[in-house]
Amino acid sequence: MLKSYKKVNNLAGVLVFGLALTTYLLTLEPTVSFWDCGEFIASANKLLVPHPPGAPTFLLLGRLISLLAIDPTHVAAWINGLSALSSALTVLFLFWTITMLAKKLVLRGAGSVVEPTGGQTLQILGAGVVGALAFTFSDSFWFNAVEAEVYAMSALCTAVVVWLMLKWESRAAEPDSDKWLILIAYVIGLSIGVHLLNLLALPALGLLYYFRKTSQPTTRGGLLALSLSGALVLAILLGIIPGLPSLAGDFEVFFVNSVGLPFNSGVVIFLVLLVGVLGTGFWFARRTGRVRLHTALLSLVFILIGYSTYLIVPIRSGFNPALDENNPEDVLSFVSYLKREQYGSRPLLYGPQFNAQPIDQQQGAPRYERSHDAQGHDTYVVAERRLETIYSDQDKMLLPRLYSNQPGHVRAYQSWVGVQPDQKPTMAQNLAFLVKYQIGHMYWRYFLWNFVGRESDVQQAGVLWPGSSKNGLPAELANNRARNNFYALPLALGLLGLFYQVKRDGRNALVVGLLFVLTGLAIVLYLNQPPTEPRERDYTFAGSFYAFAIWIGLGVLALHELLRYVLRPERLRLVAAPLLALAVPAIMAAQGWDDHNRSNRYAALDWAKNMLSSVAPNAILITYADNDTFPLWYAQNVENFRPDVRVAVLSYLNTDWYVDQMKQPANRSQPWPLSLTHKDYSQGTNDYLPYVENPAVTALNVKEFMQLVKQNSPLLQVQTQSGKSLLSYPTTNFYLDVDTAAVRRMGIIPKERSKQLVARMSWQASKEALEKNALVILDLLANNDWQRPVYLSTSIPQQDYAGLDNYMQLEGLAYRVLPAQNPAAQAREVGAVSTELLFDSLMRKFSYRNLNRPDVYYDETIRRTTSQYREQFARLSQAYIKAGEPAKARQVVERCLRVMPDDTIPFDYNSADLIAPLVQLGEVKRAHALFDLLTDRTQQSLAYYSQHEPDLFEREIGVNIITLQHLYQAAADTNDRVRAARVAALAEQYYPRS
Repeated sequence: MLKSYKKVNNLAGVLVFGLALTTYLLTLEPTVSFWDCGEFIASANKLLVPHPPGAPTFLLLGRLISLLAIDPTHVAAWINGLSALSSALTVLFLFWTITMLAKKLVLRGAGSVVEPTGGQTLQILGAGVVGALAFTFSDSFWFNAVEAEVYAMSALCTAVVVWLMLKWESRAAEPDSDKWLILIAYVIGLSIGVHLLNLLALPALGLLYYFRKTSQPTTRGGLLALSLSGALVLAILLGIIPGLPSLAGDFEVFFVNSVGLPFNSGVVIFLVLLVGVLGTGFWFARRTGRVRLHTALLSLVFILIGYSTYLIVPIRSGFNPALDENNPEDVLSFVSYLKREQYGSRPLLYGPQFNAQPIDQQQGAPRYERSHDAQGHDTYVVAERRLETIYSDQDKMLLPRLYSNQPGHVRAYQSWVGVQPDQKPTMAQNLAFLVKYQIGHMYWRYFLWNFVGRESDVQQAGVLWPGSSKNGLPAELANNRARNNFYALPLALGLLGLFYQVKRDGRNALVVGLLFVLTGLAIVLYLNQPPTEPRERDYTFAGSFYAFAIWIGLGVLALHELLRYVLRPERLRLVAAPLLALAVPAIMAAQGWDDHNRSNRYAALDWAKNMLSSVAPNAILITYADNDTFPLWYAQNVENFRPDVRVAVLSYLNTDWYVDQMKQPANRSQPWPLSLTHKDYSQGTNDYLPYVENPAVTALNVKEFMQLVKQNSPLLQVQTQSGKSLLSYPTTNFYLDVDTAAVRRMGIIPKERSKQLVARMSWQASKEALEKNALVILDLLANNDWQRPVYLSTSIPQQDYAGLDNYMQLEGLAYRVLPAQNPAAQAREVGAVSTELLFDSLMRKFSYRNLNRPDVYYDETIRRTTSQYREQFARLSQAYIKAGEPAKARQVVERCLRVMPDDTIPFDYNSADLIAPLVQLGEVKRAHALFDLLTDRTQQSLAYYSQHEPDLFEREIGVNIITLQHLYQAAADTNDRVRAARVAALAEQYYPRS
């Protein structure tokens, strides 16, 4: 009879798995999406080295599944499908986890060999189905399930480990039950190569182990079990992951530098010793009959086997692939990669507060690089000693949450807890920030998004509570597809399940509760998030939402009990409870489908290809950040689109390893023509050059300046307070002489701009400092001699154009740097417009697939990014009108309005720049309609955001103020005094100039 229940349980699980997988495949992103997905897909497909700490297990599985693609254009869909499959499997294991826990509650300790009755089986399966489907359609988990990110596979690892532990618990009395523990160790080892969040489940599992192995558990024993399992987490997190490679690095430096052995000898010796120690441990355990020691050692070995997926990082880095972040090809750089040292650190338990004043600096750990001594022997040299800032104990505090001294962060601290920039924060303010922002805003808000409702997809959006009205909401919120109201039903059902489990099975309730806290609130403490983030971080807490979904499932059992007071017949309750509870996942699916459905969405891929299409052959394209870079990496490395273009990230040029890679060929792109050698930009050398004015120097020749930098010339050296010598620059005026005859022969200057060619380019750099990336760009300009086209992405903020604004030409989604001085332009415009090249890009080359389809959902990131198309359309139409070509201008405006209509990508401030061209083309009625529509929406938005946490929605308010500025300019350009007065009044009301 027992097999009957197992069969039904397995069959129901498979059906739930099928439903989840079908959902995710139907709503799957068909190609690359924004943020990290482009990098991960490219890295998986070609086994490249992504940003630290990497995700080798994910990459290896992604590589395997990408082999099923019959065409490179299908690779993204297959790797996205890996996330869908991982998520569906997570739902399957969640189902089985809930049914195991529900079976204990229903049978009330009758034992695992007792067969549930038909009615009890219906209760158990109902709990599993409802809980698993609620998690299937939860906001954060669904988002991760349909794109190539690590969080879906991370959730799967957590789900498998929890299920395996419950499986072990049910078979702990069997002689071979330890095999389940060893399998858990292997899954944990594999999960390290996906994401470290899974380790936080171990204390909950340690408590479960204690309850199962102890006949009479005590509070003291439980706390000891928690302490030991917490120590196990630390042992893996610190001792195994970075600890073993760090120790191997120490062996390597010693045996190479002190003993004189060749590179990698120390690593080999360390591995031999490690194997020897483990072998000795096994021998001792078997000889003395210590079963637990043997099991522990075997578990350690399997953790290391799973962790060994990380070996692909240095192996692949050694081949210098096209994407090789941090270049971790030896054990020392690999340790830095694992520790994510490039991202810095945050104080956790004790450290300085945000306005702490440093009292000293001391040299920290050395950073080694490979070299050779005078005799040609291998050796490691100290390339840099990291400086550690010392603060007084008076400026330190426990749990420092107010720690960042960035001006934007300090302003946010003021907004959240009222702390003053020049005053030391109190512990009360420090803890208030923890409670209000880090826990309240960055955890509970996300939790309630998933189980109560979400106001919109606008960043910082709040919780949508039952009974919320759209009255008074601006259009961007009222009509937002991510406005999902679950009427708090998932929350209510989960709370019922929580109380029911606490009452009937306190031990397992404690285990699930610990899992909920450790994968939620504990992560909040560990991350110590700053007060602003570039995007929402709800995906971090998927493990906590997973635990709450268990309680949602168990809520079916609680509902069955509650119905006892309404429905007396048992059979009615058995049917009514799961049917009523199924309304919860049904509502979540109905509300969430339209904003989680990514089918027919190609915006990120088209954006990448359009940017690459904007540049000339063999170009160097400098980009800004994730979203104007990662999709380009995907297009080049996976779909082999424009591999001749060398894409370089501006911020990465501040690192030596990245500049090294720019000097190497990649795909079909030749190396950068740089004169700087590695010693000139090695980390710690020329990281920034301060501006130290010398009135005797009026301007700097870029080529001569770079020679002085390479010579480490005393003419540029200045002394810091710590006694360290730095190179500086004595003036902000730079110039570069141009061989105009050679430039004319190249034909790189458009005919209409031939008179703007200059024999000397002159520009002004920053008056603060030149960072390494600016120095590298100067070296590029000095040595390129216009042989290769150099472009800067339009996504780069104007202040980061290194002062070259006056010599840039707009040709698409990138500006080309040319020795042609721009004519006088409006202050808000950058670069001259090459009408022919820009027309070719916007009207012929660029693809805008489905941006005109209202049935396709475009989230805030896509809406914000694609608005740049409108900016270029507007500039091109204005240029044609100025050139006396109204027919061309009309063609451009019409195409802009056709490919990106308001009902798919709502009009924004760039749309306001189409108003003047429309008036000049005789489309006065359409222009006024557009003007009034934008003005009304802007007024609604400003009225709303100014009344609803204006500090929180600073970006939205700023965007609407920019819209007013563009509208005022449009009114001025068309001599519309009435509309100009209305816009000016709104600007004065919401952004007074006093």
